[in-house]
Amino acid sequence: MILALSGGVGGARLCQGLIQVARPDELAIVVNVGDDFEHLGLTICPDLDTVMYTLAGLHNPQLGWGRADETWHFMQMLAQLGSETWFQLGDRDLAVHVERSRSLAAGEPLSAITAKFCERLGIAHQVMPVTDQRLRTCVLTRDQGELAFQDYFVRQKAGPVITGLRFDGAETAALSGPLKQRLASPLGEQVKGVIICPSNPWLSVAPILAVPELSRWLQSARIPVVAVSPIIGGQAVKGPAAKIMRELGAGTDTLGIVAHYGDRVQGWMIDETDAALAGAIRDRGAHVAVTQTLMTTPEVAAALARTAIKLLDELQ
Repeated sequence: MILALSGGVGGARLCQGLIQVARPDELAIVVNVGDDFEHLGLTICPDLDTVMYTLAGLHNPQLGWGRADETWHFMQMLAQLGSETWFQLGDRDLAVHVERSRSLAAGEPLSAITAKFCERLGIAHQVMPVTDQRLRTCVLTRDQGELAFQDYFVRQKAGPVITGLRFDGAETAALSGPLKQRLASPLGEQVKGVIICPSNPWLSVAPILAVPELSRWLQSARIPVVAVSPIIGGQAVKGPAAKIMRELGAGTDTLGIVAHYGDRVQGWMIDETDAALAGAIRDRGAHVAVTQTLMTTPEVAAALARTAIKLLDELQ
């Protein structure tokens, strides 16, 4: 069993590759919930939904978020009524948020709701939030103080200069039910490795690793961890990762990502563009696989997934 730790778009693309090469009993996907928030009376889970839509073949590849073949009558009416329209919710997407919010209000945990949605959409692999409890990413900025994540990321288009991050609720958050069961003995003994997807290390992966039970398990499990760099040639494939790195003084290339994760990661997947950095990464004691990491097609994603699993096997 492999655990994949995923945020939104980049992570979802690798997960799309992983489900092509690993059976449902060989792979479980753990998703960030730090982006979740309440909006218009609804609970929105952007990363869970991006992973779910991508694995179900329903994602919008042009936007990188939301559903394909979407319509926007709901947002048009909201605008006519003078309501908030800075966070776009498509008509089909809206059904997910309404049903999730209704189910949460009825007492169902987020993990159970996610499993139900995935089953209905024909996803055989297990997708689960890292926690069923409230965990929210808060962005510390130079000029505006602390901002809620979606305020920073969507409303302000990641413009404010970041000085740090706070994960509200992480210290007391327990693992979600299915993840706790997956890691508990003897099932936990069957987890042979962890793949950190090419999601933003600070905004998407850090909230997952901030859950104490998961962090302690990773330290004690003695299993290999492979990460795919989200940086290619000093630039993020999508999103503000490179901007955040500069603002936090973490460098401007993959070596900054390697330093950020430190000895938690034993194997690195870097793009051919960054092949010259492989020696420096090996000097830090990590194994490196140089390959194409820009997932332009599902076939490329599957090839990257195979290489990641091969590297895990070599590290065991």
